[in-house]
Amino acid sequence: MYVFPKISLRPEVENYLKESFLNEEAVSASSRQEAERKFETLLLRLSHPPSMTTVRVNTHLGSVQHVRGLLLEELQKQFGESSIPVVQHPALPDVLLIPMTGPRKNIERLQGEVIVGAQCGNAVLRGAHVYVPGIVSASKFMKAGDVISVYSDINGKCKKGAKEFDGTKVFLGNGISELSRKDIFNGLPDLKGIGIRMTEPIYLSPSFDNVLPSYIFLQNLPSTVVAHVLDPQPGEKILDMCAAPGGKTTHTAALMQDKGEVIALDKILTKVNKLKQNALLLGLHSIRAFCFDATKALKLDTTDGIEGGPPFLPESFDRIILDAPCSGMGQRPNMACTWTLKEVTSYQPLQRKLLHVAVQLLKPGGVLVYSTCTITLAENEEQVAWALQTFPCLQLQPQEPQIGGEGMVGAGLTLEQLKQLQRFDPSVVPLQNMDTDSLGEARREDMIWLANKDCIGFFIAKFLKCQSTKEKVSQK
Repeated sequence: MYVFPKISLRPEVENYLKESFLNEEAVSASSRQEAERKFETLLLRLSHPPSMTTVRVNTHLGSVQHVRGLLLEELQKQFGESSIPVVQHPALPDVLLIPMTGPRKNIERLQGEVIVGAQCGNAVLRGAHVYVPGIVSASKFMKAGDVISVYSDINGKCKKGAKEFDGTKVFLGNGISELSRKDIFNGLPDLKGIGIRMTEPIYLSPSFDNVLPSYIFLQNLPSTVVAHVLDPQPGEKILDMCAAPGGKTTHTAALMQDKGEVIALDKILTKVNKLKQNALLLGLHSIRAFCFDATKALKLDTTDGIEGGPPFLPESFDRIILDAPCSGMGQRPNMACTWTLKEVTSYQPLQRKLLHVAVQLLKPGGVLVYSTCTITLAENEEQVAWALQTFPCLQLQPQEPQIGGEGMVGAGLTLEQLKQLQRFDPSVVPLQNMDTDSLGEARREDMIWLANKDCIGFFIAKFLKCQSTKEKVSQK
């Protein structure tokens, strides 16, 4: 049973997505009715959280079994006697899976209300407490210690500081206010701590606020697959072109045993600083992060550039991750997207610019892994078809581990090529209703299958560069 409506999109955006999912190849492969059912299921799935919380273990500082033991202790503190399993993924040995309980249907809605922004609401559905910056409105007489119902303003219509809100709001559960209404809206900009401590969320998931920060990194399951597909080796020089917040960067460094060099680029300074903090916290010293626009990362003469930093000479890297900026339409939970069609379709040209640079920076024999957290055909399979046509030096490669499904038809790729891609599509599994009793009875194999299927929408392609492109660069 779905507890939330399907993701709210502008009509032109929903029609655009529907046209690509109901393309001629897709309809002829099954039927129009089946393609429509799958698309509608996907829109419903996007508004609900994945069934599992995925935790990547920093194997540079601790073994998976040691960290699993620490996590079980932490879960016992949070949930008492309730038995919450922590399962090691067989194909991703540094990944631990923790099932989410819910949706819980018998939570009483209270008179006192807090309205939070959509992003804050999405975080609450994945186990977070409500932090003060996320609070948009609170009941008139709310005091510290009050038990409060929390709602998400999915369409962004509530005015900051309002005392009541009658617009579209989605119930997220109940919590205890840490502050009064007056404290929250008194104009002090430095209030950043917890505003509402969630005690009865609709979806019960562990809170990881300051939990084992040196040992674990919260990542969506498909994101943890990327570095394993890249398969970095100790001593290599790796580039992560659009690296923030650093999940794939730090994962790559850990898989290399922190031996070699991982260059991380991002054009937003605050994100680069956060990435550096994460690397320090995780004890990884092979990472060098730079605030730099990756579209300009190719050095065309020998005079410009930072010593050892961007821009770089052609064919400088053994392996490259391009986790490209994208429309993010695969993120979950996401109850509403207010983007225009122009915004949703604006990423394809940028991704192609970045692919041009990536191919030039990659050594012959090197590996390029392209990924996105979106579901659109234009940013995924169409980009693969374009890259193979534009760069004869690239060959599509099979991926290991292969956890996602094959690519979507409609971009002109062959069946063999589609099988070499990984598309994570949450519409393939029905919505789960998980309670603590069913968790105790769940088989390990079933939980792993569910984690692989009921995750965010994501896409991965792996390319091998078969020959040099240096001559073409020098001719430009």
